[in-house]
Amino acid sequence: MEILPFLLAPFVASLILTGIHAYLGVHVVERGVIFVDLALAQIAALGATIAVVIGMDPHASGAYWISLAFTFLGAAVFSLARTRRAHVPQEAFIGIAYAVASAGAILAMSKATGETEHLKDMLVGNILAVSWHEVGHTAILYGLIGAFHYIFRKNFLMISMDPKGAEAQGISLRFWDFLFYASFGFVVTSSVAIAGVLLVFCYLIVPSVGAMLFADRIGRRLAIGWTMGTLVSALGVYLSVQLDLPTGATIVCTFGGVLLVMFIVHLLIFHRNGENPPAANAEIVQQSQSAS
Repeated sequence: MEILPFLLAPFVASLILTGIHAYLGVHVVERGVIFVDLALAQIAALGATIAVVIGMDPHASGAYWISLAFTFLGAAVFSLARTRRAHVPQEAFIGIAYAVASAGAILAMSKATGETEHLKDMLVGNILAVSWHEVGHTAILYGLIGAFHYIFRKNFLMISMDPKGAEAQGISLRFWDFLFYASFGFVVTSSVAIAGVLLVFCYLIVPSVGAMLFADRIGRRLAIGWTMGTLVSALGVYLSVQLDLPTGATIVCTFGGVLLVMFIVHLLIFHRNGENPPAANAEIVQQSQSAS
């Protein structure tokens, strides 16, 4: 009971991360650009690293805006890389961007004398150290982004799940792609500062993949993803304190363990009974077309 007040702010921050990332994960998985979050997170980390090299406090607002500018640049590249008849898959550009951003961050860190520990905390993340001020600021920002996606949900769902149908209706793929990745960039830049690159990636992908094992409709996927993220966050934070382990790495491993259990349950339910797993993409496309 004594550690509950200490864990409350990190747990609330985990719930906020779960809420926005589980939704964005639906889009990312349907688009087939699984590593876009990892790439954008690493680009954001590169921007923050550059800010430290030029003498800024890694936790100051200036470092945040430089990191966000780098993320917007990545968003522009990814939106331009998506074409209807691409000779090079978009995922290839995403992988290259991740590798270059990672190497650039390593080079920049080699010049960031005196700020190594602060930089390590920023890149790896320390969700236990999150303050209520950061929780409140993040909740407001993610709430605005969530409202933006809700208002324009029809277009966002169309370009993610039925791009040909979106083009047939006159929707500009590149324009809405950029808006998607730009809003994604706001989320990633803030999330990396709180939780680190790997944990942000897990919050985006793992709940969505786990939900796809048991549901075909978007509403059910979100419900399962949010539930999974909430339970894993609580368990991971608690285990990290009880076992004196790094919080981010503990939550990542907890996500992996829970997903493995869900996959085994999925095999037992569907394959033992000879049923087909839920994968009705046609129904999802119809939902995206009728969403308004």
